[in-house]
Amino acid sequence: MTIVVWCLVTAVVGALVGYLVATTRAGAAVREAERAAVRADAELQAERRSATARLRALEEDSDRLSDQFRALAADALAANNEQFLGLAEQRLRSTQVAGQADMAKRAEAVQSMVEPLTRTLADVRQQMLLAEEARVASVAALGEQVRGMRETSEHLRSETGTLVTALRSSDVRGTWGEMQLRRVVEAAGMLNRVDFTEQNHVRTDDGALRPDMVVHLAGGKHVVVDAKVAFVGYLDAQQATDPAVRADRLAAHARHVRKHVDDLGAKRYWDQFAPAPEFVVMFLPAEPFLGAALDQDPSLLEHAFAKNVVIVTPMTLMALLRTVAYAWRQDALAENAQRVLTIGKELHGRLATMGTHLNKLGRQIQGAADAYNKTIGSLETRVLVSARRFSELDIVDDALDGPTPVDPQLSMLSAPELIASADDRIVDLDLDLDLGAVSDSRRH
Repeated sequence: MTIVVWCLVTAVVGALVGYLVATTRAGAAVREAERAAVRADAELQAERRSATARLRALEEDSDRLSDQFRALAADALAANNEQFLGLAEQRLRSTQVAGQADMAKRAEAVQSMVEPLTRTLADVRQQMLLAEEARVASVAALGEQVRGMRETSEHLRSETGTLVTALRSSDVRGTWGEMQLRRVVEAAGMLNRVDFTEQNHVRTDDGALRPDMVVHLAGGKHVVVDAKVAFVGYLDAQQATDPAVRADRLAAHARHVRKHVDDLGAKRYWDQFAPAPEFVVMFLPAEPFLGAALDQDPSLLEHAFAKNVVIVTPMTLMALLRTVAYAWRQDALAENAQRVLTIGKELHGRLATMGTHLNKLGRQIQGAADAYNKTIGSLETRVLVSARRFSELDIVDDALDGPTPVDPQLSMLSAPELIASADDRIVDLDLDLDLGAVSDSRRH
């Protein structure tokens, strides 16, 4: 224990001694460092003063050198400028002379290139002026046309309003419907009082009937056409802005058309204008009238057919009338064929009669030739023999020549139409035509 204590005491004492020694050395080092710092600061101040003095001397030398350099540079620059200006002036003169010559050549080349361009630009400018004048004229004309169209549109709107107002009158509607019907019929190529008759009155037990038109068919048949103008509901619908009101007026229009179908079917025109097909044509003056009615009443056409009423518009009536005209042409062709048959019979009969006369004439000519030849023979054998003796006795100078016999060389008829009798040829012609008609009917 004592040893341990002594060891500890020794260690503490050693540590204290070491600390004191180290502290003493550190203090000496600090003092030495302070002295070195003082010396360094003094040296730094001396160097700073020396550097300042040297810098001031350098600045003064630099100013003197700058002044000298500027003076030398000014002298050299003046000399160089004079020399440069002389050389430059000489070079400029030569360059100007060469440049002027080259410029003249370039000017000529450019002028030769620019002249076509100038002419082209002048032409383009002229065309642009003409185009501008045409544009101004076109704009003016277009303005006039637009103004005219506006005036026409306003006039048409006014006339349309007047027409709509007028068409609300039943008398005006009826007259307009009859006028439209007449225009369609005349456009189909039919003639009044020839192909059709207007306002034909017929008396019946129930009163007088007066359809608007009766179209005459081939074979003496007739088709009755009556114009109906029940479209007030349609006009109201076109002017209505409320969809409900529009739908209600279109439905009323369809009901009016159906009622006209029923009334027209009940009149039974085909009984009063016999012979006629068992139907009557109801004419609506415009396509939209029927279209609007069918939109509301799709079964309208079937109902009309059941009532023996055919509803037509200008387009369908035109097709119907063209069919009637075709039937008329076929009837005319058949009539012409009958006339050709009659004329053919007459011609063949006359040819046969003429053939008989020609044969008789040929026989008579042959008989006359024979009689002539016999007379010549008698003349030569009995008369001229005695007459020639006058020449032998020198009473006359000219000798008598005898007449020449004739041979008529008649051609006999060989055509069968001219050989047979007229009655036989007419019978044969009838048989040929009948057989031809039968073969045509079989082909068709």
